[in-house]
Amino acid sequence: MVLEQIRRGVPFGGMEQLLSYFYPEPVTLLDYFHEQPLLLVDDPIRFKEVADTILKERNETYTDLLGKGKVLPGHFNSYLEWRQLLVPLERRQGIYCSFLPRHPQYLRPQNVVNFPAKAMHSFLGHSEVLADEIRHWRRRSYAVVLLVSAEERAANLLRLLKDAKIDAFRVKQLDNEVREGNVVITVGQLANGFELISARLVVITDAEIFGQRKKARQHRARPDAKMEPLADLKAGDYVVHVNHGIGRYLGMITLDIGGLQKDYLQLQYAGEDKLYVPTDQVAMLQKYLGAEADHAKLSRLGGTEWSKAKAKVREAVRDMAQELLELYASRQTVKGHAFSEDTPWQAEFEGLFPFEETPDQLRAIEEVKRDMEKTRPMDRLLCGDVGYGKTEVALRASFKSVMDNKQVAVLVPTTILAQQHYNTFRERLANYPVRIEMLSRFRTPKEQRQVLAGLAVGEVDIVIGTHRLVQDDIIFKNLGLLVVDEEQRFGVSHKERLKQMRKNVDVLTLTATPIPRTLHMSLVGVRDTSVLETPPEERFPVQTYVLEEDPVLIREAVRRELNRGGQVYFVHNRVVDLERLAGWLQSLVPEARIGVAHGRMKEDDLEQMMLEFMDGAYDVLVCTTIVETGLDISNVNTLIVKDADHFGLSQLYQLRGRVGRTNRLAYAYFLFRRDKVLTEVSERRLSAIREFTEFGSGFKIAMRDLEIRGAGNILGAQQHGHIAEVGFDLYCRLLEEAVQEARGEKVEQVVETSVELPVEAYIPDTYVPDGNQKVELYRRLAVMGEFSEISDLEEELVDRYGDLPESVRCLLQVTRLKLTSRELHVKSISRVQGNYRMLFAPEAQSSR
Repeated sequence: MVLEQIRRGVPFGGMEQLLSYFYPEPVTLLDYFHEQPLLLVDDPIRFKEVADTILKERNETYTDLLGKGKVLPGHFNSYLEWRQLLVPLERRQGIYCSFLPRHPQYLRPQNVVNFPAKAMHSFLGHSEVLADEIRHWRRRSYAVVLLVSAEERAANLLRLLKDAKIDAFRVKQLDNEVREGNVVITVGQLANGFELISARLVVITDAEIFGQRKKARQHRARPDAKMEPLADLKAGDYVVHVNHGIGRYLGMITLDIGGLQKDYLQLQYAGEDKLYVPTDQVAMLQKYLGAEADHAKLSRLGGTEWSKAKAKVREAVRDMAQELLELYASRQTVKGHAFSEDTPWQAEFEGLFPFEETPDQLRAIEEVKRDMEKTRPMDRLLCGDVGYGKTEVALRASFKSVMDNKQVAVLVPTTILAQQHYNTFRERLANYPVRIEMLSRFRTPKEQRQVLAGLAVGEVDIVIGTHRLVQDDIIFKNLGLLVVDEEQRFGVSHKERLKQMRKNVDVLTLTATPIPRTLHMSLVGVRDTSVLETPPEERFPVQTYVLEEDPVLIREAVRRELNRGGQVYFVHNRVVDLERLAGWLQSLVPEARIGVAHGRMKEDDLEQMMLEFMDGAYDVLVCTTIVETGLDISNVNTLIVKDADHFGLSQLYQLRGRVGRTNRLAYAYFLFRRDKVLTEVSERRLSAIREFTEFGSGFKIAMRDLEIRGAGNILGAQQHGHIAEVGFDLYCRLLEEAVQEARGEKVEQVVETSVELPVEAYIPDTYVPDGNQKVELYRRLAVMGEFSEISDLEEELVDRYGDLPESVRCLLQVTRLKLTSRELHVKSISRVQGNYRMLFAPEAQSSR
């Protein structure tokens, strides 16, 4: 935020005016920092980690240079040790800025000041939602600053707000206009907006005002694009270059080569070596993810060290590839039921779907049907965020099964979700002679016996249930399809029973956040996977806040939701405290109607409570994680999670998915106790849930969970060392190649076209000042597989940053050229002595 801009030295219009809002006396930035004998440390935990890494690398570099005779033995004494670095910290007064309250061991703070702030959410160009939020802030006497990148945008924004009856005005300089209740529009640049709660100040940038909705990636993606390269890359992170090994990313730099300017990613390697990677070769890089992600061993440029490491891992993964293939090979030999082609009723049923299918949905449905029509039993993973339409895919597969006189079992982790799926299936299949039943503790013993009898004689077509479905007394007359929702929620014994059930039946597994082993298998191509990536129309990402517990904030969050006629989930995972917590919340918000729900309640009481809450009889539901999976109540758009540091990352993600399922802005507050010092794991989980708020974050969350827990812990100690040597992504690539070779398939080598033409094709700092945003744009260009994607990005750039400079226009044209050349297997395009030269890959030449 403001301190971040000061730290990075990034100027923007009105910085000093904004600071004067906090410090009324006239002051300049230089005067302020020169006159105050303070030491400002941003992120002290990270500071220590980076210092340790640099010292370690310097030790290695010095040892290497000493061995080569390039330095004298005493030269290393010029470097400070960590204890020497601490001396100025201990002598001077310091301010240590940290996102979460986690104290490093080297600090003994005299005072801890909570400075509550929120990142600004995106309005995706919806001016009416922006206007509603501004009215809300003005009612609370906030000052609102709208920071846009150009005068034309300022004029357009002012006109939009005037049409919405918002009293806003434009200024050249902020001066004294940042006051309670004022809505000010000015021109300037800032990476992100924010809300300072204690100062009652809101700053919104045009990135949030006009933010583009993330478009779905087209089906024709690059073969190696399962994992996005350089996602969330920051200076100091470790990366893996396919040809040169593990290096540390130092940042982006613009170099003048032969009179042409071009951007490069600067990498530090062992010793004093540096590598400058052109941005059009970004696909050669991956962010390092391994057991030593914070202290990876840097590779040495040149020599054979890296190629030997890759060869060693490639040899080791061949055995694992064989094991993985044998694990799933038994399903290839087992004969299952080959379902018939679609019936006229199937087409009619699908035509009754009240929404337009997304391209991802249609593709997934086609893949599932194709699998079902084979004699080999289907085992497909369907991965998609909440609200992306997984249930509809399962419904169509279930209908296809019933049309072939085969029974369907839908296994879900919670009783409440079973009830909800039961209602959904009955509603969608109401016009057809299909008998649907439910098995859960919401059913009496007598009703359960009746369902069991119906299953045994084939009278029940579809049964939806919890772990009750995997008991030994369940007998199906003709089971054809098993749908498993969130497999990771089931225990070991349940999974063993699942293995027996799925031997010769088709299995469709639904998940929003795949468990690491499942993710791993899907990444290496062992398990069939369909991914839903298209975000729902007219939906906003959930606005996510990680904050200390504060009764005022809780009261404000609840009342804000109640004032717009909505409902609230208040989640706390200790049953014994729920009643007391509900009483405390009642005293805090007396007008709220509060209900309590948890898994230890009697079946009838729990069912009644949930039905009453769904009917609007209660405003707030104080509950355990019983609402975590799949529950869909469109009127609930605020989530408050107490003691969020006690939850796992995928749990937090699932909980957040319970809100924001309509076109309303939804809010998720993840709270931790005041003055509590968080563990490193808790901090990383809470940072991740705050960081990944955009649509389609399920895979990213799973990858970050894998990073936090350690890939070696999931895949076994045997693979731990191999992952550490080459990073998780390259390990997966090598394993995928080994699996293909074991299957006797040809390993497809993706041709990366090198374009060396005398044109400036880069993104200048004057157009996109933020280095992280530039890396993200280059990353997106690297994985594009369709011309339409390039056109979409061009439109987004113009909308966000203004007219394209010539160098950016050339960059997009070069990307189009590379896309065409990749299909033709062109290895390189260059200009030599006035002539253009194209080199084709060997396999392309042989096929010509």
